[in-house]
Amino acid sequence: MKNIFVKKIFPAFLFILILSGCGLPSETKKPTEEDSLIYYPPTPEKIEKNEFRKLYREISDLFDTSLLNGNFNGGILIAKNGTILYEKYQGLKKLNTTDTLKAETPFHIASTSKTFTGIAVLKLVEQGKISLDDSLQKFFPGFPYASITVKMLLSHRSGLPNYIYFLSNSKRDKKKMVYNPDVLDFLMTEKPNADFKAGTRFAYSNTNFVLLALIIEKISGQSFPEYMQQTIFTPLQMKNSFVFTWNDSANVISSYLNNGTPYQNDFLEGTYGDKNIYSTPRDLLKWDQALYAGNFIKQELLDSAFTPYSFEKPSIHNYGMGWRMMLLPNGKKIIYHHGRWHGFNSVFARLPDEKATIIILGNRLTWKVYQAAGRCYNIFGNYFPDEKIGPDDDPVILNDKNTSPKLNQINKSKKISKK
Repeated sequence: MKNIFVKKIFPAFLFILILSGCGLPSETKKPTEEDSLIYYPPTPEKIEKNEFRKLYREISDLFDTSLLNGNFNGGILIAKNGTILYEKYQGLKKLNTTDTLKAETPFHIASTSKTFTGIAVLKLVEQGKISLDDSLQKFFPGFPYASITVKMLLSHRSGLPNYIYFLSNSKRDKKKMVYNPDVLDFLMTEKPNADFKAGTRFAYSNTNFVLLALIIEKISGQSFPEYMQQTIFTPLQMKNSFVFTWNDSANVISSYLNNGTPYQNDFLEGTYGDKNIYSTPRDLLKWDQALYAGNFIKQELLDSAFTPYSFEKPSIHNYGMGWRMMLLPNGKKIIYHHGRWHGFNSVFARLPDEKATIIILGNRLTWKVYQAAGRCYNIFGNYFPDEKIGPDDDPVILNDKNTSPKLNQINKSKKISKK
């Protein structure tokens, strides 16, 4: 009986299984269109499907392996010609809750705020209300630093010392919040030494943009938050963007060290112009696209913001008016402004040749955001083919009580400011 089963019944049974395709591995099967939708989101209308899927695959592979597999807590948005190629939100608004981050969650964008302040000043120039060559004495009579112009503030060529340092090192009561008028008052009364003669070289100083916010207030007759809302955020329908004031402190998300320890607010939370704009990746894309549209500000003035002004030291890095840039040997140009404040990281980079936009916002401190952004440039063009990516702004706050003493000592020697 056993021999009959082996010789006759089992082969017949096996033959039936093969014919039915059941129970045995199938031959190589080509994926159908329906199968591919498992791996790709729907193709946006304004981009060809194969191009979109290639870019999406490369972008998602990059961020899956360089950022999302760690403690990243924030949002990522990558776009081309205004079309979103990749968008991802990961983590919590507060790490001890279950309240997840959403596309509408505003993040502190730190020194990316300077792009808004810079363009806001150029809008006043466009309206003929101020000139780039105006002296600061015009706005602040008796200002004790000679020959500083509005343009020098915008391009960080004023020589003014950074208020982050001189107020941190002063005898001023650190329990009292510092606001923009306090920075001006300290400059007027205490007269801390200038770092160098105005106009002779570049040095990044947050003081410049605090004073620019005061100039905007003086000329417009509005508070800086009101002016920015009326001039930029509302017209561009940036519904989740605003200038932070202390009244907003209970309604914004907190920031954290990478290990999850909350950052504590300090006496420097009150200044704006150099920082303190909250926004979302989608709102920043609207900002990016408004600058391409050609009807938000005169192209001549916008081009002047994207023009490099500092060539004292050979470098691919330079600064325009409110914008950083990298001028690569192969002719490529990156226009950007990253930032960091406490545990908030911000990346906002524009690749004009490809009309690509890279936006990363987070509230759990990690330097990987800047490195991931740099690698993302290569997906769109020949930017850093040797992979030696080193963005110049891995910013750290001097004397930050949440930063290690060793790192603070390094910062003192390098005079690294918040970006």
